[in-house]
Amino acid sequence: MYQWRKFEFFEEKYGGKSKIPEDVSGKIECCSSGRGKVVIGSGDGTVSLLDRGLNFNFAFPAHSSSVLFLQQLKQRNFLVTIGEDEQISPQQSAFCLKVFDLDKMQPEGTSSSVPDCIGILRIFTNQFPQAKITSFLVLEEAPPILLIAIGLDNGCIYCIKGDIARERISRFKLQVDTVSDKSDSSVTGLGFRVDGQALQLFAVTPSSLSLFSLHNQPPRRQMLDQIGCDVNSVTMSDRSELIIGRPEAVYFYEVDGRGPCWAFEGEKKFLGWFRGYLLCVIADQRSGKDTFNVYDLKNRLIAHSLAVKDISHMLCEWGNIILIMSDKSALCIGEKDMESKLDMLFKKNLYTVAINLVQSQQADAAATAEVLRKYGDHLYSKQDYDEAMAQYINTIGHLEPSYVIQKFLDAQRIYNLTNYLENLHEKGLASKDHTTLLLNCYTKLKDVDKLNLFIKSEDGAGEHKFDVETAIRVCRAANYHVHAMYVAKKAGRHELYLKILLEDLGRYDEALQYISSLEPSQAGVTVKEYGKILIEHKPAETIEILMRLCTEDGESAKRGSSSGAYLSMLPSPVDFLNIFMHHPLSLMNFLEKYTDKVKDSPAQVEIHNTLLELYLSNDLNFPSISQASSGVDLSLSAKSGAARKSKAESNGKLIVDQKDAYKEKEHAERCEKGLRLLKSAWPSELEHPLYEVDLAIILCEMNGFKEGLLYLYEKMKLYKEVIACYMLSHDHEGLIACCKRLGDTGKGGDPSLWADLLKYFGELGEDCSKEVKEVLTYIERDDILPPIIVLQTLSRNPCLTLSVIKDYIARKLEQESKLIDEDRRAIEKYQDDALAMRKEIQDLRTNARIFQLSKCTACTFTLDLPAVHFMCMHSFHQRCLGDNERECPECASEYRSVMEMKRSLEQNSKDQDLFFQQVKSSKDGFSVIAEYFGKGIISKTNNGPKGTQRSRSLSSSSGF
Repeated sequence: MYQWRKFEFFEEKYGGKSKIPEDVSGKIECCSSGRGKVVIGSGDGTVSLLDRGLNFNFAFPAHSSSVLFLQQLKQRNFLVTIGEDEQISPQQSAFCLKVFDLDKMQPEGTSSSVPDCIGILRIFTNQFPQAKITSFLVLEEAPPILLIAIGLDNGCIYCIKGDIARERISRFKLQVDTVSDKSDSSVTGLGFRVDGQALQLFAVTPSSLSLFSLHNQPPRRQMLDQIGCDVNSVTMSDRSELIIGRPEAVYFYEVDGRGPCWAFEGEKKFLGWFRGYLLCVIADQRSGKDTFNVYDLKNRLIAHSLAVKDISHMLCEWGNIILIMSDKSALCIGEKDMESKLDMLFKKNLYTVAINLVQSQQADAAATAEVLRKYGDHLYSKQDYDEAMAQYINTIGHLEPSYVIQKFLDAQRIYNLTNYLENLHEKGLASKDHTTLLLNCYTKLKDVDKLNLFIKSEDGAGEHKFDVETAIRVCRAANYHVHAMYVAKKAGRHELYLKILLEDLGRYDEALQYISSLEPSQAGVTVKEYGKILIEHKPAETIEILMRLCTEDGESAKRGSSSGAYLSMLPSPVDFLNIFMHHPLSLMNFLEKYTDKVKDSPAQVEIHNTLLELYLSNDLNFPSISQASSGVDLSLSAKSGAARKSKAESNGKLIVDQKDAYKEKEHAERCEKGLRLLKSAWPSELEHPLYEVDLAIILCEMNGFKEGLLYLYEKMKLYKEVIACYMLSHDHEGLIACCKRLGDTGKGGDPSLWADLLKYFGELGEDCSKEVKEVLTYIERDDILPPIIVLQTLSRNPCLTLSVIKDYIARKLEQESKLIDEDRRAIEKYQDDALAMRKEIQDLRTNARIFQLSKCTACTFTLDLPAVHFMCMHSFHQRCLGDNERECPECASEYRSVMEMKRSLEQNSKDQDLFFQQVKSSKDGFSVIAEYFGKGIISKTNNGPKGTQRSRSLSSSSGF
């Protein structure tokens, strides 16, 4: 202990020594601290309270004679005192225990107040005989329960437990020592230890140290040691260890016995514990002086040392150590801040002590790292690079790595830099740049073993120690492809693994095998990324992998009936179209295989669109042709150079012809496939096809695929577009055959096609008499066009003669003559009927009607009065008519139907769209107009009121 370094980590507060205020009267017998107060008990029975800076607060008389012991409680603002009061009777002891509530003050006189005394208790009774009190300690249990231990000089401890204010207490006695000599049996020190539910009490005498287990009933005593100490040489550490001071050493005790022992000579007058420091006042026998030392036991140093006079009490409050002298002077000693202590150590280059200090006082990690950094800088300046790096490594996580890296970038210190970067990665704090630097260090040092250890570590944490992409990039740049592949595979970065295989090593078969071993979702992603390279070099194998991904191979057997639902979860071939950008033939092969295997794919519309584009395209790249061509070229090679030269041109021409023939054959086969696809993907039961019709039409037009266009137009019932295709190609035979098929009204065709066909021949400008005669046959049969329109249409073709239509015109004139005769007869009949109606109306207006019916039309009984006669010559009993006397029951229904028809016609006359639609759709529009005039629908609006009256009279005559 004499070799421990001494430091001034503490300093005197309030300008050094200060005097206890004069308001504190009498001799100081006892002291206590807590809750921001210092409490002093005097020999005259007064208790004084001092605030921060030892300023007097107030005082009150606690006991009549003297205050022997007191303790300020921490949980509640209570003060427990033991003192001597006036003796009431010889049988009762003068020693009392009082509890004061410092929060409740009662006025005393005019100028002062005293705290409320909530409990007074006589310490000694008949069961607990009086003895000298040598020690006193209070334990605050759950409020309001207190446990008070009072040590006596006879080796006994009186314990009082309970609520003293309500006088609900229990007493029990503990026997510490039974030695006859009172000087060796008096209890000099007490200490409570609470460990969960276990409550224990240390008891110290000059010759022994005991431990009582108070949670046992009765309390069990355990002897810990056969040595003890005097009064004031006992204290408790913050870890509930009992500390006793003897002339030869200071001893620490746990519940199981003696712990560490610190040997330093001298009588220990006072022991204390403050923030992990051991406080000790030692009397030097040789010099006769007292020394106050503050020991830092963890760091083995003396944090403060001071020569003092005779000390009577030692306290700790306000973060300071308070020493009260016998002459009522006081000394406050406070700990310096950490920065001041460290500056003191740094000036002396005591970095090791500084590190131990910050670690022992549980300083924050940033402060510790700053001390380590300064220590590292100190060692670096002394060129002790290895030890400096050891310190810098301990700062990882708090010190910016670039600060250290810049110091060790010199090539001569690359080993230290490598060590730092390794630790940086080990703690998971490395960035991409740090990984790059470390791997570059390995490659510069050619240290393959360390590179293997860094990358291929078997602890399973390698993927978390560095940035994977950076490691792979650096290894690839340094041609460590195997290491890069290992990192990518271990990290599950399949795309990077394949990139190395394909771009750096060119191992296509291995890449395909690796893709096959992946999960379907991962395999799909990698194929999308590197499919272009694989299709270029291994098209068949790549297509096989795609088929496994997009179909149920290997999964349908496991899933059974749920395979249909599983199909919707599979990737679509459309997702992989981009990898076939430069290989359309492979794409066509893949899509054909897929459509042959999967009939109800969710993406069949997109697939059929793509296949149609491939089938109908005129230009496709065929690598097989060039390969075959090269083969032919080699097979035709002559043995001699001269013969090879003479046959070069003929061979080249033959190769070109073979290419053209092969190309035409391939195109024809693809067009056949395209037509089959157009038909098969639009079955009759579907309204819309399984491809985009507009796109299909565009493709057929772009590539001149007539058969496809004709099928699509006919399927969409665009018959005019169908015949337009034949017209463009001047296929007259096909045109007439198409009109026969599509212009038949009996089969739902469009007869107007014949009119379009006739117009086509009329504008053709060449002799097409045979075709025109055939067309006229069907026009005449279905009465599609009037003869005048036929004549006007054919007159535009100068190559046609009148003989072409002579027979047709003759037949039409004969038909027209017959129709004219029929119309003339009908006119005469209608005129006669109209004349008869006019005569009847005139007769009704001018002549009288004679009713000769003798029976009622309704009941057929003899007609008697009152009777009703109608102009329609029907007669009725009035009782048979009921309320309806203005309408003939017999003729009413007919009259209503006529009027309903009239109203309907009038309503239709207002619907102009219906009128024009009938005119347009009718073969003879004039007949529709004539019918409207004949029914009076059109003429009515022009006749005015007179015409209206006339029509009404005609209607009345017909109704009655």
